Amino acid sequence: MTEEILKVLDGEIFAVWFLIGAAFVFWMQAGFAMCEAGFTRAKNAGNIIMKNLMDFCIGTVMWFICGASLMLGPNLLHGFIGGFSFDVFTNYGNFDYSSFVFNLVFCATTATIVSGSMAERTKFSSYCIYSAIISAIIYPIEAHWTWGGGFLAQWGFHDYAGSNCIHMVGGICAFIGAWMLGPRIGKFDRDKEGKVTKVNAFPGHNLVIAALGVFILWLGWYGFNGAAATDVPTLGSVFLTTTVAPAVATVVCMIFTWIRYGKPDVSMCLNASLAGLVAITAPCDVADCAGAAIIGAVSGLLVVFGVWFNDNVTHVDDPVGAVAVHMLNGIWGTIAVGLFATSSAPGFAVAGIEEGLFYGGGFSQLGKQLGGMFVTALWTVVTIYIAFLIIKKTVGLRVTEEEEIMGLDVKEHGLPSAYAGFAIMDISNTMTMSVNENTNLGEDNYEAASDAKKNAAVPVVREDAADIPEMHTGISKVVIIAKLSRYDKLKRAMNDLGVTGMTVTQVMGCGIQKGSGDRYRGVEIDATLLPKVKLEVVVSAIPVDDVVAAAKKALYTGHIGDGKIFVYPVSRVVKIRTGEENFAALQDVE
Repeated sequence: MTEEILKVLDGEIFAVWFLIGAAFVFWMQAGFAMCEAGFTRAKNAGNIIMKNLMDFCIGTVMWFICGASLMLGPNLLHGFIGGFSFDVFTNYGNFDYSSFVFNLVFCATTATIVSGSMAERTKFSSYCIYSAIISAIIYPIEAHWTWGGGFLAQWGFHDYAGSNCIHMVGGICAFIGAWMLGPRIGKFDRDKEGKVTKVNAFPGHNLVIAALGVFILWLGWYGFNGAAATDVPTLGSVFLTTTVAPAVATVVCMIFTWIRYGKPDVSMCLNASLAGLVAITAPCDVADCAGAAIIGAVSGLLVVFGVWFNDNVTHVDDPVGAVAVHMLNGIWGTIAVGLFATSSAPGFAVAGIEEGLFYGGGFSQLGKQLGGMFVTALWTVVTIYIAFLIIKKTVGLRVTEEEEIMGLDVKEHGLPSAYAGFAIMDISNTMTMSVNENTNLGEDNYEAASDAKKNAAVPVVREDAADIPEMHTGISKVVIIAKLSRYDKLKRAMNDLGVTGMTVTQVMGCGIQKGSGDRYRGVEIDATLLPKVKLEVVVSAIPVDDVVAAAKKALYTGHIGDGKIFVYPVSRVVKIRTGEENFAALQDVE
């Protein structure tokens, strides 16, 4: 009797742990949000937070509409798909609530992986659409093959917690999405033939937030990998392998980058921790400590290779390294089951698979892993390519040049900055940025630059005098705010145009335009002042548009924050020495 009670109690405890694990996995959304925001630029932080919030919320809606049925329903078409049902609505009293919630949070993880690779230039509306498609169709169907009793599970394919079903799938979607979207403006320098000549680094604006995201993800991974365990030895072993693999991956990455680049790379080591976690996810229940260490060591090198390969070979711009972390290490983790599965691991007996190649099991399990991985990858490539292609041809995938340059926070969400009081120090702001990789517009030739790039580098503000008759004098005042280093070139450009009279002062320029309408909760944002040079000219005979064009060309270097031009109508000009007014007063000045 006591034995039966203990058995029931044990089952209840692990049922509760199952739901606690689901909560851990949900909390990983915060980790993904922090990691992605920290690895990208501040002008897009609000957009990234919004995406990570909405992919879970949209995923939940898609999950109870159809995703849960497609994954968890009874086998149809020889285990290809789950049977569609509305049991969550029609049979709620006898519904498996725990399984519904647990698999939902895993589904949301797949969708959020894609966000990082396509960050900083994707339309928010398009993101919502493809996130819904992944949650409703792509993930549930392929997950059914492995975890819903589908044909891969019947075949003996093993993926304990998702190296294949979640991370490789999400990574493939991320790679194809980033490829179809194209790189961020300024990421790659190209020659006249379009060949990439230089890869520009876009440092993340806040590695502290990124590191917090990694620690949150690591903590969540204990639920991600361990929630399905139904006995203490298996749970303990899963916790061990989930700790060893990322730790070794990070150490190996640190040593490699220290030797390769002369310094241990912080952001790469953060990626390496995640890479080790991704790789151990499939074999965490069937690997031992030695196997976990080897899996982690390979991950630490693979993630560095993946980042380099994307930058220098495929030229796919992946801001957070999601392809290297999730796709490549998802593949590696899936294969690792066929190499390192051992009967000494507590979870091996429950898994019902054969030992791996390095533990005397031969090639049988490895072949199953490769076959299952290939089928899953093929499904993902075909479905996500079709989805992205349809979105691209209809609503469009990418924001405009102007929206990308100004930042998605302000253009997509009407949010001047995600950092409130810290906005004055945001180096991605259009007027406070110094020349660096983050300000690069990707084209330093003024003649070849698009209008959007010219306007981003040197915006022009004009005061309209159409409704003020006394302003119709044909005289204009042009005020040019520029960097001190561009003064000589600007002066020569004005002289070449015939403008010889000018007033020049050294001023402190506002980091955020006063009166531009940038507000938070109705309160105008304070501005930061930086040293600038202000050049003022008054013109009448010389067309004001010529002055503006010459100034823009002189100031343009292909970077945001090259300068700003203000044009005002002038109602009256008086020369003190002679008393001449308006046009006559300017004749010995222009």
